[in-house]
Amino acid sequence: MDVRVDHFALFGLDRGFRLDLSDLDSRYRDVQAQVHPDRFANAGDAERRLSMQWATHANEAYETLKKPLERARYLLHLAGHDIQAENNTSLPADFLMEQMEWREAVMEARNGGDHHELERLHNRLRTELKGRYSELGQLLDDTGNLAAATDRVRRLMFLEKLLHEIDDALASLEE
Repeated sequence: MDVRVDHFALFGLDRGFRLDLSDLDSRYRDVQAQVHPDRFANAGDAERRLSMQWATHANEAYETLKKPLERARYLLHLAGHDIQAENNTSLPADFLMEQMEWREAVMEARNGGDHHELERLHNRLRTELKGRYSELGQLLDDTGNLAAATDRVRRLMFLEKLLHEIDDALASLEE
């Protein structure tokens, strides 16, 4: 086996954004059963090292593919399309204003100890994310519009971060 094989090929999957996560889980378990270091406990050093490399590669591949944002980033990477997340932070003004409004609402709910409002914001954002991931799937799998997909990924990075902020706010109120 070649440890440089891409994540989709490792699990015998076609490259694409839309995945059956239960199928991915099953394929991951199958790969782990073949390469897990415990199976090579009595093998030579080279075989044990290779098994560890494969197990690590399988873990990294699985973690990447099971998360929609990471999967999209990986697909864009495979297509040679850099999202430039670190040095390209320009997004449309209306999107940035929307982000400010979301963050203000989260801050107000957190400061006010309003657990119900945070739950409402969390559910609303989850619904928003679901629609945006569906749109991203169309861009990546159906139209192959990598430029638009890159824009959506960059926006989704903001939204996922916001979701974590809401989760953190909820957790802080439960302490």
